[in-house]
Amino acid sequence: MTAQTTRAYWERSLAQLQPEGRLFIDGAYQPSGNGATFSRPRPMDGQEGAAIARGTSVDIDKAVKAARRAFDSGVWRHMEPAERKAIMLRWAALVREHAEELALLETLDVGKPILASLNVDVRLCADGIQYYAEMIDKLYDEIAPTGPKARALVRKVPLGVIGAITPWNYPLIIDAWKLGPAIAAGNSVVLKPAEQSSLSALRLAALAHEAGLPAGVLNVVTGYGEETGKPLALHMDVDMIAFTGSTEVGKLIMGYAAQSNIKRVALELGGKSPIVVFEDADLDAAASAAAWGCFYNAGETCHASTRLIVQRSVQDALLDKIEAVTRREIALAHPLEPAAQIGALIEESHMQKVLGMIDDGVGSGGRRVFGAERTLSETGGYYISPGVIADVTNDMPIARNEIFGPVLVAIPFDSEDEALSIANDTVYGLAGAVFTRDMERAHRMSEGIHAGTVWVNTYDMANFATPFGGFKQSGSGRDRSVHAIDKYCDYKTIWQQFG
Repeated sequence: MTAQTTRAYWERSLAQLQPEGRLFIDGAYQPSGNGATFSRPRPMDGQEGAAIARGTSVDIDKAVKAARRAFDSGVWRHMEPAERKAIMLRWAALVREHAEELALLETLDVGKPILASLNVDVRLCADGIQYYAEMIDKLYDEIAPTGPKARALVRKVPLGVIGAITPWNYPLIIDAWKLGPAIAAGNSVVLKPAEQSSLSALRLAALAHEAGLPAGVLNVVTGYGEETGKPLALHMDVDMIAFTGSTEVGKLIMGYAAQSNIKRVALELGGKSPIVVFEDADLDAAASAAAWGCFYNAGETCHASTRLIVQRSVQDALLDKIEAVTRREIALAHPLEPAAQIGALIEESHMQKVLGMIDDGVGSGGRRVFGAERTLSETGGYYISPGVIADVTNDMPIARNEIFGPVLVAIPFDSEDEALSIANDTVYGLAGAVFTRDMERAHRMSEGIHAGTVWVNTYDMANFATPFGGFKQSGSGRDRSVHAIDKYCDYKTIWQQFG
């Protein structure tokens, strides 16, 4: 047993932690302009959390001006590509060096298990920064075909100042998804993290500066959405907003962009992803995928497999297997318990919302198969056990609305056409999956499901080479992959005429 596998180790480490809650602007920590702070209860136990600077539009303006100065000066975008690459690689290395500290900050903020924060979130944050660092000296301009008396250079140029607004469910990972490509492309960034998850973003920015990122290239303004996120999206000197969050807020972001300077907008929004299981599928594999795909991170995942669309003849057998996988493998516990696979929900109001959706689903005719109840209330934290609601029809609110909790709904079908119709009967289009041994059917279904990612006989498998994003009201634009660079750039043609 290593020290990391004991709760006592993490409790001692947490007691020694000294979170920094001030804004990070122009290369330095500083209080909000009016000195105001806020705090929120810790998801794991309900105790009061760290004091965080409560930014306002004044702080947003200060951060945007710092970002604009850095961009216009060329201190970062005109630096030699090899040098920019080296700085971002040092940043990734510092994230790994401070992995335990960052993991504790993440768990403290959002209530996820400490070993998930350490081995998944921090690791993927560092990997994401490294991935885009490695890309910097491999980006080429183009020469367009012309006649002999002209030369047309097509340059991919950074947009300028990027406003990034990130969510609380995977703060470090999604921060890296935004910051990695935006900064690698040569932009400056003002990051507004969710008010529920400020601590890791502030530390991440300080580590970037320590690695050599020039002052002003990355700024972090914490605070509430109306007081910081809205002013950022409305700011006339911000060239683009990259947002991950709810569809409701995504619509507001688009409106703010239109009301201001018609800034670019990239949105990764909600989901209600179907996992379609046919009677010829490997039910053990399907059960594991459905359970982990829905319950991981306490269900607080935008592309969680929340709709199990299962052929009626195997529904009961599959639900039995899902329950067995959940009870055997997916331990819900206090986040500092190394054995925990899932932890607390983000806050009490969200927990009550999820419980209300469960009650509505059962009241509307759904059948609670197991779980989906409040638990560990003696801790003071916000915990709901993973569970399944069966006998659901796709017109019920619990089948149509994003729950963002560990609740899987089971919807039976009888034919392939019916399964595809149910899968696509949603305003969302983020992800989906199909389980079948019939590869012709797998191809038909994977082509037919209208979503940004479709898995076949697996779920939630990806790497940085694959783009991630959605169709319909799940948003536009893509995170991850080389294509993420594109949205933070535009093409500039330089035409030279020789005669």
